[in-house]
Amino acid sequence: MRTFAIGDIHGGFKALIQVLNQLELTEEDHLIFMGDYVDGWSEAAQVIDFLIDFSKKFNCIFIKGNHDVWCENWLKDENDVNPSWFMHGGKETIDSYAGFSKEEKQEHLAFFQALQMYHLDDENRLFLHAGFTSMHGVEKETYPHKFCTDRTLWEMALALDKKIEVTANNYPKRLQHYHEIYIGHTPTTNYNEEYPMNAANIWNVDTGAAFKGKVTALNIETKAFYQSDALPTLYPNEKGRNK
Repeated sequence: MRTFAIGDIHGGFKALIQVLNQLELTEEDHLIFMGDYVDGWSEAAQVIDFLIDFSKKFNCIFIKGNHDVWCENWLKDENDVNPSWFMHGGKETIDSYAGFSKEEKQEHLAFFQALQMYHLDDENRLFLHAGFTSMHGVEKETYPHKFCTDRTLWEMALALDKKIEVTANNYPKRLQHYHEIYIGHTPTTNYNEEYPMNAANIWNVDTGAAFKGKVTALNIETKAFYQSDALPTLYPNEKGRNK
């Protein structure tokens, strides 16, 4: 059995298929999708349609991202169009639903409503879209929306002095709770890196698919990774979120 963490997709259905084809999956494998399935490229609704069907054949866990929250709200009430969402990929997502029936949209809404805010496995590995703020861990988080939006966890790991021992009193408590932490949300391309990044015990698998990067799958045991082509090459007539 293998377990893969799948980074942000942002409507890049073609990229998702490229990555999954590389994995040569078996029924024993597990996939943990890190959120932000929509907003960016033109096939957001197609991504959700595919994932609903895909999860009937393979072992999947789906984490909720901040863009998924916006889309969920819109599917509940099509008058609920967050202006920030519309500017950051929401328009493309709305357009992708042209031709989808009310029943199909309801099925997609159920998918979004069932997304997990985080997942903790039997080996104390934490999976969530963005981060958390409580020094006591995710179960003590006062602001659950931070699971979708926080960047301070990743920024702290990047800035951490590597000379500090994990058991030291001044080692960040947030990092001591878990064997490993897997996130998306903050593109590694922000740091001029096209591959998954590791800082302290955190692995970031958002490799910039919303912009000029790729969709990535990371084998969490071996740390081998698999990537699509860069999204602008797959959607040459679109901008994605490259405004």
